[in-house]
Amino acid sequence: MAKPKLALIPAAQGSKFYSVLPSDGVGDFQFSRLSSGTRIAPTGLIETVPTATSRLDYDLLNGKVVNCPHYILEPARTNVFNYSDDATNWSTSNSSVLATSNQVISPDGTLNADKLIPASGNVQSNGGRYRSFNSTAGTNYSVSVFVKQGEYRYVTFAYGSSSSIGFHFDLQDGVIIQELTNNQYASLGNKVELIGNGWYRLTVSLTDSTSVNGRFIGVRPANARPTSTNNNYSTIGDGVSGIYVYGLQLEVGSYATSYIPTDTSQKSRIAETADFSGNAATFNDSEGVLMLETSALANDGTSKRVSISDGTYSNRIVFDFSSATNTINGFVISQGANVYSPSEVVNDITQPNKFAIKYKQNDFSFFINGFKFDVDTNGNIPSGLNSLQFTEGDGSASPFYGKTREVQYFDSALTDAQLETLTSWTSLQEMITSQLYTNY
Repeated sequence: MAKPKLALIPAAQGSKFYSVLPSDGVGDFQFSRLSSGTRIAPTGLIETVPTATSRLDYDLLNGKVVNCPHYILEPARTNVFNYSDDATNWSTSNSSVLATSNQVISPDGTLNADKLIPASGNVQSNGGRYRSFNSTAGTNYSVSVFVKQGEYRYVTFAYGSSSSIGFHFDLQDGVIIQELTNNQYASLGNKVELIGNGWYRLTVSLTDSTSVNGRFIGVRPANARPTSTNNNYSTIGDGVSGIYVYGLQLEVGSYATSYIPTDTSQKSRIAETADFSGNAATFNDSEGVLMLETSALANDGTSKRVSISDGTYSNRIVFDFSSATNTINGFVISQGANVYSPSEVVNDITQPNKFAIKYKQNDFSFFINGFKFDVDTNGNIPSGLNSLQFTEGDGSASPFYGKTREVQYFDSALTDAQLETLTSWTSLQEMITSQLYTNY
């Protein structure tokens, strides 16, 4: 197969997204994030990355690191809750659940996770540790927390009061026992991630239909399997037994992003960008192939794009993770005209997929995961291509937020056999771990 003219294979953190080709650094992406951020390090632990430093993030499968790292790009988010790692500063219902500090190693590898302990006797309904905030009607929220089994194996994580949205969770078997629903909230999905060392990250995403001063987000340990259809049940505590907690987060958005630790005040992670890779000598206006191995952060109805362009909308080659459900679009724009626009639905745009689009005068094709999905033998080619960007093509619109494992650009049109090879998994094991299949 021909050698790519530009190749991004994530291997180093720093002030850029570093491309291995071309070797002179022309292919490096300019990177920006005007705040710190966190990542999953190769140890499987949460690690803070300094301001303006790109993040090599690692996948976790069944609590263990798998695969090579990816570069991650995320939107701006704020953790509204201060004292995210200090449950002693969270509120408690009727003083029914005690919190003791620094009882076990947390997901960041230090002794800073707390223990929630139901008090002796019959803990009344809705007993737990919680935080509150003033919600706004029609707003999307995502709340998340890290939890680990102690002497007790059950926990309820809920948004609301006795009429809650969220779920009962079994920390021993790692399964949701029951989802809680209420017509005050439109569910955007519950999520469970096994982080490692027995820790789970629980996430509840929703749209709140009403504005409430003092909307609750609660974590409630239980010594017996909850059977209620809401957060209204009693627990018999002994004043010693409980569960472990770490990292409570509330952010405005339809999905949760990487953890943002807070202390005495709320903290923000600024939006990230990666743009302006290559130059006019890198890209061939006459023919070429753009290939990606990426996954979007969410299938949330927004357009997320990666493109080669002339710096405008007039001449572009675009991958679009679409506003339509699990849809990937391709676009070739020549002199302002859309000359090629394939579109396909994949199983899940939040899992890694391999895409390639070939362009040449009257010769276009579109490949996904080793299969040719579309071809067109009529159309002109763009001109003036000079930059590869994780945006629409003008350096700002429709930024791509997701995880990137690979970008390759070829300055010649590859054959179908080469494109099939380029976008195929090299083995069954690569496909299993890349797609993060949990049952195998």
